[in-house]
Amino acid sequence: MPANQSRSRTRDRNNVLNRPEFMSLNQPIRTNTSAARRPMKHQQSQHQPAEQEQDGRRESTKLPEEDCMQLNPSFKGIAINSLLAIDICMSKRLGVCAHTTSSWGNIRSMVNLLAFTGHGIPWICGTLVCLTRSNTLAGQEVLINLMLALVLDVMTVAGVQKLVKRKGPWEMNPSFLDYLAMDVYSFPAAHASRAAMVSKFLLAHLVLAVPLRILLVMWAFLVGMSRILLGRHHLSDVGCGFALGFLHYSLVEMVWLPSSTCQTLISIGTLSWSNFY
Repeated sequence: MPANQSRSRTRDRNNVLNRPEFMSLNQPIRTNTSAARRPMKHQQSQHQPAEQEQDGRRESTKLPEEDCMQLNPSFKGIAINSLLAIDICMSKRLGVCAHTTSSWGNIRSMVNLLAFTGHGIPWICGTLVCLTRSNTLAGQEVLINLMLALVLDVMTVAGVQKLVKRKGPWEMNPSFLDYLAMDVYSFPAAHASRAAMVSKFLLAHLVLAVPLRILLVMWAFLVGMSRILLGRHHLSDVGCGFALGFLHYSLVEMVWLPSSTCQTLISIGTLSWSNFY
């Protein structure tokens, strides 16, 4: 027995695989580590869809940029937003004739009549009637240029309103005449623009007494205010309308049509070709 044991020991020593550096080759493959790693991978694959779902929920619950509060707003943005808030608040408070049940609802009809004096349709129709009955060259020249200013005012205001598309403080539906004059939106105020342009035009080209001149200026101001009282326009709409009316007057003065051009236009309009010969 001792001899057999000594022989087995010598064999183990002579076996190369029994050396320490080759001991790992004789050991069986450990499946515990692989089995432990596989569940980890499976768990990771299960966690990834859950994390993706959580990220999707977070993105869906995020508010749009315009609803989020800016932590560092600029001074310009703060000033503009503050002015817009004041404009909306003051315009709603001044809309005392917006409805018959408003605080000044009993004078709503009078305010509507005052606002109607600044509408585009009556001014265009009245200018055409005066033009057909005018016999002087100077009067026809003034009326043709006034018609040009009215058409310019209607087209410009309608274009700006179509671009801006601002609603009034009380969001009332426009009337049939407003649709005809393309005065559907709030900014800028067409009545205020027209009143400022017409008053400036008449003050420059008609000889009026001082009381009439004062009344004409007051009329233009009251027409603009009537639209605020009716809840149709904001304060900023009327202010920009006044500025736009003065701009229209300046443009018409720059491109003033002389008497000969006006007579040519009248001849074309009345189909009277005798002036061309």
